[in-house]
Amino acid sequence: MALGLSTTLRNARLDAITTAAGAAAKFQIFAGARPATGAAITSQVKLAEFTLGSPFAAAASAGVLTLNLPANATGLAAGTATWGRIVTSGAVFVIDLTAGSDFTLNTTTISIGLTVQITAASITEGGA
Repeated sequence: MALGLSTTLRNARLDAITTAAGAAAKFQIFAGARPATGAAITSQVKLAEFTLGSPFAAAASAGVLTLNLPANATGLAAGTATWGRIVTSGAVFVIDLTAGSDFTLNTTTISIGLTVQITAASITEGGA
């Protein structure tokens, strides 16, 4: 049976992500298969990196955490964006996200020097 969490609990769990990320967290965009949750980046190519605001998201509402969209970033490498990782300013893993479902970009085809923009990003806590 799936969990059935109250909206209050769902919001609290999501707000804990904001707390864990802290000030000046980084949102890294990658090409390639996502590794196991929190695993080291090995063969994946980092395409872009954004510095997030503080806090990087508004307080969760109705079980959804909507990220404050960061300033544009510049493409670091060429590839197709498939996933992203939010890490603290000290590069400590917080959460992995999937391109196209958890966040969208102005383009998933990134090249060196290309301006990259996150156009939407949110995390939904299940168990409603």
